Amino acid sequence: MSDGAAGPDGSGLRPSPFGSLVGSDLKFWRDGEAEVHLPFRDDLLQRGGFVHGAVLSYLADTACARAAASLVGECRTAEYKINFLAPGAGELFIGRGQVVKATRRTAIARADVFAVKDGAEKLIAIATATLMRV
Repeated sequence: MSDGAAGPDGSGLRPSPFGSLVGSDLKFWRDGEAEVHLPFRDDLLQRGGFVHGAVLSYLADTACARAAASLVGECRTAEYKINFLAPGAGELFIGRGQVVKATRRTAIARADVFAVKDGAEKLIAIATATLMRV
């Protein structure tokens, strides 16, 4: 199920204002799965030269929310937890979300966040989220 603003594959879905600000690209959202890409940009760095954890959290949250929306309709995050496994270093960052369980009103989803460097993916964060249908 899409949110009415786009096709079930994510076509036609405009990014949120924050998504536009950071430059994310929703690659797909269907059948309880979603993938969001974010190219590296200098203005997304924290001290130390790594992409800020808040940006990586956004990727995880958005991947979970879009995966859930593909099954239950438009939804909002009620809560999420993220574990950072490695610093955000790469040319591209990918959030992959998958619904673990969905009911008529809620969904539980997980997301893996990867950094891509020299064509190789490295898992840098994992998250779980509870999402509520609106």
